[in-house]
Amino acid sequence: MTVVLPTAERRVSRRGKTGALVLVALLPLLSTVMGPFVAPHSIDSPVTAPFAPSGGDALLGGDQLGRDVLSRLLSGGTLLVAGALLVAVAVTLTATVIGCVAVLRPTLGRLVERSADVAILLPPLLGIMLIALAWPGGGRRAVIVAAVVLGVPYAVRVVAAAASPLVTAGYVEAALARGESTVYIALREILPNLRATVATLFGLRFVEAVYVISMAGFLQIGPQPPAADWALMVRENAPGILLNPWAVMAPSAAIAVLAVTVNWVTLSLAPDTTMKAVTRS
Repeated sequence: MTVVLPTAERRVSRRGKTGALVLVALLPLLSTVMGPFVAPHSIDSPVTAPFAPSGGDALLGGDQLGRDVLSRLLSGGTLLVAGALLVAVAVTLTATVIGCVAVLRPTLGRLVERSADVAILLPPLLGIMLIALAWPGGGRRAVIVAAVVLGVPYAVRVVAAAASPLVTAGYVEAALARGESTVYIALREILPNLRATVATLFGLRFVEAVYVISMAGFLQIGPQPPAADWALMVRENAPGILLNPWAVMAPSAAIAVLAVTVNWVTLSLAPDTTMKAVTRS
């Protein structure tokens, strides 16, 4: 027997699920903000033997220099999250404005589409390396710039695809007939109807930025030793993974948990256009 849930009940259920996921996603985000203040030891001072197992004063053991893995873990995600948020905001805002304007101006739309097709073909790693080589000493700033440049083309295509059907809507045609400017129509008539798409895009760009910045950190493009950085911790401690697995597994798990929880929230914000059904046996 198939029972279709009423619209109101489905909305309440969806909101409850989204609220629970947001709370789950806030945990790793809050830990990256509060981590440096609750770290039990200095991130630079050795407290145990190199690659010492967990126990004693080092709950997760020591790293390659005997520094406390837990303290470095709690302090290593702050700049990563800040950089990913900056990338997500910059990419989402830029892509939203360009995408909404492009659907109203066919010439601009074709130019944006062709440019995006070319930019999407560039592998992210290659783009990061090119910008890092062209900007010696840029460090994390070069990585953030590379992530924004590489993320905008794809995001523009997503926004333009979502905004394209709205161009023929009655309220948009009425605004055009009134002689409203392109920017006004894009921001006041089209953008408010893309809230779910923009929110989802922001979440996806944040997740990708986490991976891109982490990948750059693993390649030592960005933070340099002795900085506390999750990706850098994985690279530095890989030779001693058999002696103290936590030195590698803990930062790896932190990156994965951060990305997965934010991705869950992103999926929960996606517009639900399908009819949900509950099947009872």
